Amino acid sequence: MIHIPVIMYRGLLIGILVSAPMGPIGMLCIQRTLNRGRWPAFATGVGAALSDLIYCLLTGLGLSFVTDFIQSHQSILQVIGSVVLMVYAAYLFISNPSRVLQPVAMHHNSYWKDFGTGFLFTFSNPLILFFIIGLFARFNFLAPEFMAYHYVAGYLSIFIGAILWWFGVTYFVNKVRRHFNIRSMWLLNRILAGIILVMGAVGFITGLNDLLF
Repeated sequence: MIHIPVIMYRGLLIGILVSAPMGPIGMLCIQRTLNRGRWPAFATGVGAALSDLIYCLLTGLGLSFVTDFIQSHQSILQVIGSVVLMVYAAYLFISNPSRVLQPVAMHHNSYWKDFGTGFLFTFSNPLILFFIIGLFARFNFLAPEFMAYHYVAGYLSIFIGAILWWFGVTYFVNKVRRHFNIRSMWLLNRILAGIILVMGAVGFITGLNDLLF
């Protein structure tokens, strides 16, 4: 019988590993930390962590159904997710960093908005399910001998692991924030926008090609 501490340890690792790939949501958190401070970016990361937790729950509670759905609709989901990325890249490219490089107290945006964008940004990429399935298999997270309380502890640990990852990322980036001025933020915005745009364009072309041919 696997003990609760072992399950929680595995859950923490899964939560960190799911969050760690520096994709668009990671770039968004970095950009918000540098532009607006640590806590708006951390709220974004919490939203992403909740999205990851939902996908982990979907994987655990309906593994066969979820994988069949994703495989059947993979191309259209990839196209939709890629469009979301490209729209955000365009917004980031034209945004003016001088409007956001101000004391955090002057911002009127609520943390709920940051949380919501982080959640939706991550949730728009359901293909992460395949990565989660691989992690579950690697760490033997779904075992027939598990009881309900094992799963509660495990999923809670996944969420905590993801939160810890975003807490650490925003803490580190905030420490180097003072080295950035408006010009460097202007340049960073456009570099990040270009990277996200390329990611979105590649996914869009690949998904469209699969749909048409």
